[in-house]
Amino acid sequence: MHHFQHQGPELYCENVPVAEIAERVGTPFFLYSHATLERHYANFNRAFNGIEHLVCYSAKANTNLAILKLFSKWGSGLDIVSGGELYRGLKAGFEPGKIVFSGVGKREDEIDYALEQGILMFNVESLKELESVNARAEKASKVARVAIRVNPDVDPQTHPYICTGLYRNKFGIDSQGAMDAYLLAQRLKHIQVSGIDCHIGSQITESAPFCDALLSLKGFVATLREKEIHLEYIDVGGGLGITYDQEEPPELAEYARVVVEVLQDTGLKLILEPGRVIVGNAGILVTKVLYRKTGPHKRFVIVDAGMNDLLRPSLYEAYHAIVPIYRRDKEMMNADVVGPICESSDFLARDRKLASVDPGDLLAVMSAGAYGFSMSSNYCSRLRAAEVLVREDDYHIIRTREELPDLVKGEKIPPFLT
Repeated sequence: MHHFQHQGPELYCENVPVAEIAERVGTPFFLYSHATLERHYANFNRAFNGIEHLVCYSAKANTNLAILKLFSKWGSGLDIVSGGELYRGLKAGFEPGKIVFSGVGKREDEIDYALEQGILMFNVESLKELESVNARAEKASKVARVAIRVNPDVDPQTHPYICTGLYRNKFGIDSQGAMDAYLLAQRLKHIQVSGIDCHIGSQITESAPFCDALLSLKGFVATLREKEIHLEYIDVGGGLGITYDQEEPPELAEYARVVVEVLQDTGLKLILEPGRVIVGNAGILVTKVLYRKTGPHKRFVIVDAGMNDLLRPSLYEAYHAIVPIYRRDKEMMNADVVGPICESSDFLARDRKLASVDPGDLLAVMSAGAYGFSMSSNYCSRLRAAEVLVREDDYHIIRTREELPDLVKGEKIPPFLT
């Protein structure tokens, strides 16, 4: 069941009219469906029943504390890329032993924090990082569990900014370098070699790149065994795409079948790091029309949400469907849907065909549950949006809208200026 749907002319989230929430919290705001989140997580976890596995939700997709709390209650692990995400995860109740720490730029204080908490594993992405983790573990009188992130040089056929599996990308280590890393790790006294990691990109809509990467990873595991390097975990990352427009990503069952068929005879425990595929279509961004503007060559619909709220269209030229909260029989128009930011790149849609709108009308920007609020900013000193979670016929404000004093929190004017 789709939990954002029109009942008559009006858009509902589960059993709550979206306009009712807008009346209380104002616009713009992000709105999430509990039922969609629960269904997506359960379906993803269930799809891998044929192999021992741990789902580690990718925190960067949506880091709201309430969203994280849902996943921790459902037994999920967590994939993090910063000390801040570790802090959020612990606040949300995740077991440290279910947290994996990815990312190319772990600072010493972040490594120390993760060691102190006893996380499951560091996904190490360079020899220098491996040496740094060993040094920090030695200082703390601990042993750090690590996996080496292997870069298989597989093209995921996605946007170049979210492609991570090619040799030209900053992520991971090429096969020869990864072997050197494993041999070094075996010699380091404060490192326990626990796994192997691979993540080729995000918003992947074909199964072939996954298969190619997994076969490469499986071959590498066999080579490690020949060298008496034995692993416990195989982390295949995330990256499965969703439908924003015309994309046709693999069905979850097909994706799981490929993963399980390739890897089940390795005997390793599988770690998966889904993010967008679980939260992407579980959220929308609600915005209000401020003005209509007609120029010599273009029509513009100016709304109160901009690139500071939802960066994906400006950064990736990403498509998000835009639908009216109230459907009316109106003539269609072509227009750019743009925000209030002083940048020509501030748009939510370009040359979009949509029903004619008037100032005060509410619009829903669909598929905004992933990389929406988590990539938002205060650019142009705009207040960051509220976040709301609907569960059946009730809703909860899970982040209040920022207020003007929040904009200068932590800033100080030095004495010589007063």
